[in-house]
Amino acid sequence: MFRIMMFLATNIAVMALISLVFSLFGFQGLLAQNGVDLDLQALLVYSAVIGFSGSFISLLLSKFMAKRTMGVHVIEQPSNQTERWLVQTVKLQAERANIGMPEVGIFQHPSPNAFATGWNKNSALVAVSTGLLEQMSQNEVEAVLAHEVSHVANGDMVTLTLIQGVVNTFVVFLSRVIGHVVDRVVFKVERGHGPAFWIVSMVAQIILGIFA
Repeated sequence: MFRIMMFLATNIAVMALISLVFSLFGFQGLLAQNGVDLDLQALLVYSAVIGFSGSFISLLLSKFMAKRTMGVHVIEQPSNQTERWLVQTVKLQAERANIGMPEVGIFQHPSPNAFATGWNKNSALVAVSTGLLEQMSQNEVEAVLAHEVSHVANGDMVTLTLIQGVVNTFVVFLSRVIGHVVDRVVFKVERGHGPAFWIVSMVAQIILGIFA
């Protein structure tokens, strides 16, 4: 809860800072002089709602998407010694970390890799690649699993989601500002939004999202 409150406070502070900077530099007045009727405060709130909503929806879908995109085979009933060892090791580590038993899975990939995901530390997924199992010793694999379980126990997925929400807020806000300015100044749209606003906003959002 403390982590959530801190990042929400950070996002509010960031929005307040942007509003203050734009006011100090007269950005709102400059827009008005050029016929750009843009309510920056309302846009900041809108951007935050959109940014955080998208981020949290992604978190809620993270396990499902990870399973589908990575082709994760979830070990429901271990079929060999390796799978039995994996499940038992994660179970012991989860008990030590005082979290619910995560789902354990394996995905096909030649490189040593592993990840943990899930919206809740008591309903997570820990998956390792076939390359990791083939190229690392049992002790090394155990250390990797402990690292992933620690991510779950620390709530790192939620932390990253909140950070992404802040980043998304910037991306949505700046892309809409760019689209609005182009729509009013370049294409001389006086009321509402023309096609240029939506096209430029989407292109700017993609480009800014890549940089972000």
